[in-house]
Amino acid sequence: MTAMREHIGDVLRARRLAEGLTLRDVSARAQISLGYISEIERGQKEASSELLSALAQALEVPLSKVLLDVSSRLEIEEAAELATVSSIAPGATRVSAA
Repeated sequence: MTAMREHIGDVLRARRLAEGLTLRDVSARAQISLGYISEIERGQKEASSELLSALAQALEVPLSKVLLDVSSRLEIEEAAELATVSSIAPGATRVSAA
C-alpha cells in the first residue's frame, strides 16, 4: 500500500501543475522552502496540518478538496487491494481490528 504522504504529495503536485505554477511560485506564496515542498511532493516528508493548510492556500484550493482528492486515491487503492486479496483467496474473510 502506498504511504499516505505519497498520495498527499501526488495530489499537491498535480494541483500545482494544473495551475501552471512552479515550485518557486508555491514556495514564495506559502513561505515554505522550495526544497521542503519538493520533498513533500515526492512523498519523502510528512507535511504537518499547518503546512498542508499553507500549501492549499498557496494553490488557491480548499484544504478539504486536497484531502478529498487524497481520500479518493486511497479508496481506489484499497478497492484494488481488496480485489486482489479476494481473487487470491476466494471466500476468505478479512478480520478487522475494531
